[in-house]
Order: sequence, then C-alpha cells, then structure tokens
Amino acid sequence: MNNIRIDLFSDTITKPTQKMREFMCVAEVGDEQQREDPTVNMLVDMVCELLDKEDAIFVPSGTMCNQISFRVYCRPGDEIIMDHTAHTRHYEAGGPAALSGATMYTIEGRRGIFTGSQVEAAIRPAENHFPRSRVVLIEQTSNMGGGSIWPLETIEEVCSLANKHGLARHMDGARLLNAVVATRISAEAYAANFDSLWIDFSKGLGAPVGAVLAGSKDFIKEAWRWKQQFGGAMRQAGIIAAGAVYALKHHVERLAEDHENAQILAQGLAEIDGITVEPVETNLVFFDVAGLGITGSAFNESLIPHGIRFSIIGEFVVRGVTHLDVSRAQIEEALDCIRKMVEKIAAPNPGKV
Repeated sequence: MNNIRIDLFSDTITKPTQKMREFMCVAEVGDEQQREDPTVNMLVDMVCELLDKEDAIFVPSGTMCNQISFRVYCRPGDEIIMDHTAHTRHYEAGGPAALSGATMYTIEGRRGIFTGSQVEAAIRPAENHFPRSRVVLIEQTSNMGGGSIWPLETIEEVCSLANKHGLARHMDGARLLNAVVATRISAEAYAANFDSLWIDFSKGLGAPVGAVLAGSKDFIKEAWRWKQQFGGAMRQAGIIAAGAVYALKHHVERLAEDHENAQILAQGLAEIDGITVEPVETNLVFFDVAGLGITGSAFNESLIPHGIRFSIIGEFVVRGVTHLDVSRAQIEEALDCIRKMVEKIAAPNPGKV
C-alpha cells in the first residue's frame, strides 16, 4: 500500500478536490462522439476562447493530442523537429513512428529551448534522398528543461522561420498555463503563433483525466477521424470534462502557489552541501545529489520510509514537482527530513537511513 504523504513525484498524481468531484457528479452528459455532450461542448468552447482558436476536441490524454496532430500533418517518412529532451521523443512510446510513420529530428537546445537559427539548420533540403521536414514542435513549459518557459520572442522567431519554410507549428502545451501564470502573458498570446496546441488538465490543474487539442476548423475536422482510429471515442464524457471545466474556473491562478512552493523547495535544497539545484521557473525542481556521494535512487529510497517521494531523472538527478496536493508546510517538512538524512550520510558512522 502507498504510504506516501508528501508526493513530489509529479503533478500528474493530483487528485480531484471534493468540490471538483461534486461538480463532476452533477454534470450533464451526452454522446460526445456525436457532439451531443453539453459539458464537453462547454469545455471545448472555453478552450477555444482561451486560446483564440476556431475549434477544439476533447481527448483522454496529452500524448493522444500530440499523436493526432502528427497524424494530421505527416505522411510516412516525414520528419518532426523538436528538442532532444522533448516528451514526444522520450515518453510517448515511439508514437510518431508507430502511428504516423514519422521520424524525429532533435535539436540540442538549452533547457529544452532552441533558436530560430537552429530550426533553420535542421530543415531538410527539398531533395528526394531526405525526409521531408514537416512539423516544428515546441513544449511549453519544457519538462526535461526543468520547467523552463519559452520566451514569447523566441516562439515568434521559431514559428516565423517554420512558417517561412512551410512547416506546421505545434505546441505541446501540457503546462502552458504554468507559463501563463508565471509570466502574466496570456494563453492567447502564446497560442497565436501555432497551427495547433493543447492543454492538459490532469497535471497542475488537478482534473483526473483529459486534454483539449485546438486549432483551425479544418484541422479539428481531420483530428476527429484520427481520434476515432486511435480509440479516443469517450461517449458520455461530460463527467470527466466537468473536472476540466472546474479546473479552468478555479485552479488556474492557484498555480502561483505551486511556483512559490517550488522556489521554497529549491532554496532549501540549495542550502544543503552536496546538492546542486538547477534554475526554477515554474513548478519543477531539478537537482543533482552527486555531491552527497549517493545516487538519485538512493536519495529517493531513503525518503520513502518517511512518506516522501521524488522522481529520478538520471543517475544523480532528482526531480521534485509541486502541485495542489502539496502544501507549503509539507515542503518545509520534506526539507527538514532531507537535512536530517544528509546529516546521517555525512556522519562518520551513518548507519541505516
């Protein structure tokens, strides 16, 4: 049985609040695949307004949003340009190759963010021996970039070059609203440069499931076909769409609390000798424990008995993610526990931690 009390593994482990559950229980429902679910339709309208896009579609996951988009844009053998840290490359089970026959061209960006000149260098010549460059993918915020925020001017530069060369522009917006809250730049402004993008509701926004993919009417018309083929039909989906509706109404601005808690966690960790913390911009905290003389896995395993959990990113790199189920008091408790654990490690005869 899971005895974790302070779970910093990911913001995907959030549970719906009691008020969200109550809102979901009374949701009106219908057959969403026939466009007859009123709550799904409400959510779609809200996202279209938020992002200033013509149409949108509700699907089970952000991964499906990405894969539907690539299927719309790509023929087998086409190429998708992305950062080498991109979620699509590492955590979507080879979806572009399996579902669209597409390949991935990776760019060595900085903290998940690349430049327009890097995109231009990555675009293949229009020659029969090469894959066809078809899509540029941006991930906002960049997960493996440490929750880094793509600057709007960089987005504009990258998307302008992509458009110049006839490439589709797609945003993996899993944590887009974290960027919006952190910068006070509107979601509409971030979305303006993209042909398609999506928002995930099952991370910091706290809904149990679901994402919404948005774009032009023609794009979404095609997306419906691939949603059906990929098994994304959900029928009376208003029950889960209601969680996303509630999240948009009540959980967006509170993302700032997660960002504040991430800063507290980062500052506390940085004060511990042997731990090196990467810059923190939103709710993701990446830190290196090599200086403690232990691996990331050993660090995490030492905390599990105390009801605290992080995620492991590399041999010595650990990730902590703040979210609505972790309070400031719990962050302080976790830091206190880490300090005591490190003191035992540093002692001449540390014993069992």
